[in-house]
Amino acid sequence: MTPWQTGNIGARLDRLPATRSIWVLVGLLSLGGFFEFYDLFFTGYVAPGLMREHILTPTTPGLFGTSGIAGFIAALFSGLFVGTMAFGFVADRFGRRTIFTYSLLWYSAASIVMALQNDATSLLIWRFIAGIGIGVELVTIDTYISEFVPKGLRGRAFAFNQTIQFAVVPVVAFLSYQLVPLDPFGFAGWRWVVLIGSVGAVAVWFIRRAVPESPRWLAAHGRVAEAEAIVSALEARVQAEHGAPLPPVGAPDKVAPSGHFTEMFSPAYRSRTAMLVVFQIFQTVGFYGFANWVPTLLIKQGITTTSSLAYTFIIAIAAPFGPAVGSLLADRVERKWMIVGAAGTIAVFGLLFSQVAAPALLILCGVMLTMSSNVMSFSFHAYQAELYPTRIRALAVGFVYSFSRLSAVFSAFFIAFFLRDYGTVGVFTFIGGSMVMVMLSIGVFGPSVKDRSLEAISH
Repeated sequence: MTPWQTGNIGARLDRLPATRSIWVLVGLLSLGGFFEFYDLFFTGYVAPGLMREHILTPTTPGLFGTSGIAGFIAALFSGLFVGTMAFGFVADRFGRRTIFTYSLLWYSAASIVMALQNDATSLLIWRFIAGIGIGVELVTIDTYISEFVPKGLRGRAFAFNQTIQFAVVPVVAFLSYQLVPLDPFGFAGWRWVVLIGSVGAVAVWFIRRAVPESPRWLAAHGRVAEAEAIVSALEARVQAEHGAPLPPVGAPDKVAPSGHFTEMFSPAYRSRTAMLVVFQIFQTVGFYGFANWVPTLLIKQGITTTSSLAYTFIIAIAAPFGPAVGSLLADRVERKWMIVGAAGTIAVFGLLFSQVAAPALLILCGVMLTMSSNVMSFSFHAYQAELYPTRIRALAVGFVYSFSRLSAVFSAFFIAFFLRDYGTVGVFTFIGGSMVMVMLSIGVFGPSVKDRSLEAISH
């Protein structure tokens, strides 16, 4: 294999028009992410059920106590931190397709065991174990999609990806609304909610059969013949669907054949790495500070448990509309400014949420918070995967992304603290300040990526 051959694979993929075959590939990977997001987002929705069974409490006496909902959230994000930091490299070593499959099986099995626990300690241990698998899956799907889609389509591809993934949020919210207050067949409703998501372990085998390995990864690992076969088959399908000859292949970019951990801190990438670490520390405060606490925040505003789940379901319906609407601008507006704009909107509507009491206004602010958060989400998932070369993409994304998981561990306890001592005003002041840091880190230091090949961006 030569750097030219690897670059030529990328150049051939980048010139493909957006046809059905491209969207089907993104859709299948997104379906795997659908179950991942189910497992990730049921945290806040099953919280009232865990309190109802007296397994956990809304807050804890000490800042880092493990008997409350904050401990449950922290257990998940501790696992996510380990998954992204310690195991982010596995998709670079063993392939996107293999790790995509087995990480989903990992967290599905761990969640089944967690649903059977009756004490806080066992519950947190198995939530931590599930988090490891979810963390690996998050990194793998991002790298998989970024390497398959043409350069002019990446923004819309990630928007489409997260539209499908966030479509699970109203599903889990509705199931929680219906099941959490009840005990169907003598089995607590929150347990049913967790178990239902485990059907993803069955669906993934069908997805695996239809999705090939990343040609860029294969070429980077010397398996050029396999990469050529996959790209040639994809080109043939795309040309048939396009109904016209494909555009000419652009000049291949030079690609270094191998990479290592320290490359993230080389002169070419260290400023990007530092910028993304700061961004990830603060973005998670806004995103999960609301998403994981919606029912609890509403209860703090004086809403009953049952009504809070109903309001949360209505707010959750907006989840897939953020990336769906954002897709209209995804490849027209520079990615960094999409992130900055979304963060500013989160800060504004978060502070408004803390000031209103009328149900209609709470729901409106919640909808805007959800949509803005999800626009920021699909934008940064695309952005961070674009800033590193194929040889270290999963490793680097896992490294910088792990800081958001670590941040979420601590921010969960801080939000519990602010909620207990300062109410929702304190919570959203904390979130607003974090969003200002997001805007500064990306707006000032983030490089431009619009309509550039992955290979060109990595140079």
